[in-house]
Amino acid sequence: MKFFHGCTALITGASSGFGVEFARQLAPHAHALILTARRQERLNQLKAELMRANPSLSVYCYGLDLTDCEAIERFVRWLSDEGIRVNLLINNAGLGDHGFFETAEWPKLKAILDVNITALTRLTHALLPSLRSFDSAAILNVSSSAGCLPVPQLAVYAATKAYVTSFSEALRAELRGSGVSVTALCPGPVDTEFGEVASTGRFGRPINAPEALKIPVERVVHEALMGVERDKARVIPGWAVFLLVMFVSILPFALLRIGLNASAAAAEEEEEAREDVASPRPVR
Repeated sequence: MKFFHGCTALITGASSGFGVEFARQLAPHAHALILTARRQERLNQLKAELMRANPSLSVYCYGLDLTDCEAIERFVRWLSDEGIRVNLLINNAGLGDHGFFETAEWPKLKAILDVNITALTRLTHALLPSLRSFDSAAILNVSSSAGCLPVPQLAVYAATKAYVTSFSEALRAELRGSGVSVTALCPGPVDTEFGEVASTGRFGRPINAPEALKIPVERVVHEALMGVERDKARVIPGWAVFLLVMFVSILPFALLRIGLNASAAAAEEEEEAREDVASPRPVR
């Protein structure tokens, strides 16, 4: 963790899940942490916890709604006014949907696009001059293994994460030799609040994934930080998820499409069966 000694890190989505764990693992090494999320109370609780364990650490909490473009601009100005120079940007905040695109509510889909794409891109663009002013700096973009292929019932989420991964790779190439590294974190399924927030099906069903693919939040964050330390382009935590992603990546897309179509059809049949149970036809 020598790379992070004395760093000033900005973590978005720091009120839960990966964001909290990034703050906890960086706290013993960092000079300052800037924590942003919509839930200010949770940020304040996390700040108190971190400073009890690390009295010399500076922690700034900023309530920020990443769906609000004007709020993002105010935040960028605040950083400048406070003289805060960030040399580690962790674009962790993300939203998802789980359910058929047709049944999703547009405000939620727009929020996913705003947070996963627009806010991540804007913050990166705004903070890049600060990052480049250091001899060594880093950007860690939290993507997803779902961004490696189209995923029925996660159509918009998977598409936004494909953007994050592609953007990260392109930016990494542009910044090669500048002292600023770029890493994309592509985790598989992890037990966080994401699954609850992401459910948009008509029956509010959670996202189910095989236990063999799940790994603890702590391990995901540790592997991500080690990936930044080693200047890795992409981190896919867990051998099972890594091998699955590699296997899918070499499949001919025509064959992959058959599997995607079968998966979508099965999900549609399951949804219709659940609807029949919830609203049985009258007996005549």
